[in-house]
Amino acid sequence: MKRSKTLRKSPIGSVAVLDIGTSKIACFIAHVDSAGSIKIVGIGHQLSKGIRSGIITDFAEAEASIVSAVHAAEQMAGETIEDVKVSLSGGNIVSRNVTVEMTMLGEEVTDRDVMDIIEQGRASIAHNESDIIHCIPVSYYLDGARGISDPRKMYGKKLGADLHIITGLPSITRNLAHCVARCHLNVDEYIVSPYASALSCLEEDEKQLGVTLIDMGGGVTSFTVFAGGKNIYTDAIPVGGVHVTSDIARGLSTSLSNAERLKTLHGSAIATANDDHVMVDVPPLGEEDSDELNGLPRSMLVGVIRPRMEEIFEMIRSKIEINGAGAYAGKRVVLTGGASQLLGAREMASNILGKQVRLARPRTMPGLAEAVSGPAFAAALGMLEYAHKKPMEEQMFDNYRRRGGLSSGFDKMVNWFRENF
Repeated sequence: MKRSKTLRKSPIGSVAVLDIGTSKIACFIAHVDSAGSIKIVGIGHQLSKGIRSGIITDFAEAEASIVSAVHAAEQMAGETIEDVKVSLSGGNIVSRNVTVEMTMLGEEVTDRDVMDIIEQGRASIAHNESDIIHCIPVSYYLDGARGISDPRKMYGKKLGADLHIITGLPSITRNLAHCVARCHLNVDEYIVSPYASALSCLEEDEKQLGVTLIDMGGGVTSFTVFAGGKNIYTDAIPVGGVHVTSDIARGLSTSLSNAERLKTLHGSAIATANDDHVMVDVPPLGEEDSDELNGLPRSMLVGVIRPRMEEIFEMIRSKIEINGAGAYAGKRVVLTGGASQLLGAREMASNILGKQVRLARPRTMPGLAEAVSGPAFAAALGMLEYAHKKPMEEQMFDNYRRRGGLSSGFDKMVNWFRENF
């Protein structure tokens, strides 16, 4: 399945994002005007096929799903797109923090110095084993004075930086790039899903005081910790809402579609006193067209859902504690993503994580339709937020790349796909 090239090309102020998940694929196209305001002009979303836990399992099916979502967004926007920013959410995400220093000889800190120290941090990662997705400065320090957010124009003899580096497996990113290239699109850059979701859902005070954002997707639950206004830890587990649905289908011997319906209409992560007395109709597997339905108490459905949801939050708690991020995560947790809408998810998260929990919808944007404003689209909207308000360091690197002064391994890979597809 190939995309049409009959529409006009996108204007200079356009940005397109592609959120590739296990349950859905969403494409948003937005325009940025001369005043810096952003407006969504194209929206497309499609049931995801050929993708599981952030990994492509069938190129043909994944390509067809991507093309359908992108084509719908292009038709709505009245233009074709060539470059997209793509989400990365699989369990291959690795988060690490590094500290680097460089001698300044008492000179003024320039843009080039900031790029040099970030490149020094990036160089500490083995590029043959990992693709660097984000390199986020947590803080700078100059001659021992810490807590500096922007060291440019300052003077000192030793510049240092604490960097949060997020990487992904090269095989995963390159297969995604290959699939997107087959759709006649170029991967402009990758954006890690929980980081994007945090940008669209978190309040500034939460990021300052310490918060954990949990994005509960279909095949992956990803999460990120903010403290002091900065992203300090990011991770993911390959378990999500699809696994809850599969458990229901197996446990109650029904089809996956009926299991999803039961989860949505009657499911809960927390048991109640009435569950034994409330009956739910469960069509037997292979007999969906018959009039015979199994009437089962709701407690059986909750009994299947609860262990998987407990597993998800226990795994998150364990990862945060093992990696030392718990001391900075504060007292708040924010849940988003499609699977976060399951009844009782908030209460269970609060019980297991021992924190205050709120359910979050992404902040709205001009042109955003109500149908795509829910938690399931938090990552896609956060990707637009990231593209619209990039960190200072990312803007500098983008400008430098445009002038031909920097070519990363990822840039070279994208150029190869442009020439061969």
